[in-house]
Amino acid sequence: MPVDRIRRALLAAACAPALAATAPPVFERSVFHSSDGVRLSYLHGGLANARPIVFVPGWCLPASIWQAQLEAFAARHAVYALDPRGQGESDVPASGYTADRRAADLHEFLRRLPRPAVLVAWSLAGLESLQLVHRFGATRVAALALVDSSVGEGPASSGEAVAAFKQRLREDRPATLRDFAAAIFKRSPAEEEIERLALAMQRMTLQASLDLLAYAQPRSHWRQVARGLKRPLLYAYTPQYATQARLLKQARPATVLAPFPDAGHALFVDAPERFRAVLARFIDSLSA
Repeated sequence: MPVDRIRRALLAAACAPALAATAPPVFERSVFHSSDGVRLSYLHGGLANARPIVFVPGWCLPASIWQAQLEAFAARHAVYALDPRGQGESDVPASGYTADRRAADLHEFLRRLPRPAVLVAWSLAGLESLQLVHRFGATRVAALALVDSSVGEGPASSGEAVAAFKQRLREDRPATLRDFAAAIFKRSPAEEEIERLALAMQRMTLQASLDLLAYAQPRSHWRQVARGLKRPLLYAYTPQYATQARLLKQARPATVLAPFPDAGHALFVDAPERFRAVLARFIDSLSA
């Protein structure tokens, strides 16, 4: 064999393990059926016997928005990202878009895992995770990370903005969802990603999306559940929730606060490395 071909062969052999080590992890998609017969889909991967981390997306969005965080934590943990009913690749049933039913879906999913999970709940999913604790207890929750979600602290904001948003949904839902998908980022991703998210959000019916914006529980309910949580709690937030973070910390000093002053609502996409580091420190502290 010529010398140059030998050198190329040796170089390829030396690089192969390194390339394999840096290849992104492979995730599978599986389904389970809720107790009311709805087919719910989820992504999963990582180390099967390690501590599970369950990521849940916000209003109308797919679980795949957590992709970068799934890849980051798969090396040391079992990772899951659940598509709530009506979202992602889960079924879109005619009913069940209440805090109680969505909390039940989440509880039924956590019961399938071999051990209690670190639950990472973003936006609307934060309220649903608090409702899970309220209704079913925290036996399947090792710790809770609330990501840019209200916890019912302080005075309620004006309902005019929510009412206007609902009206826009009724008048031109595709355009409104596209604007929403763009607005959750401070550092906008590629236009193709905005369009993908907006299209995914249209799977849910208009009425279901409106129902999710009208949970019946008063703000005092969420405040009471969050303050009374008997599990480690991380609260990652952008400036819109700074007052709620301060009041929660005053009432519940053990809460770990993580401000993201320069990120948008999807802070784990805008600031992925910082979010990864914050969540990793929080999880590592559970074993300390």
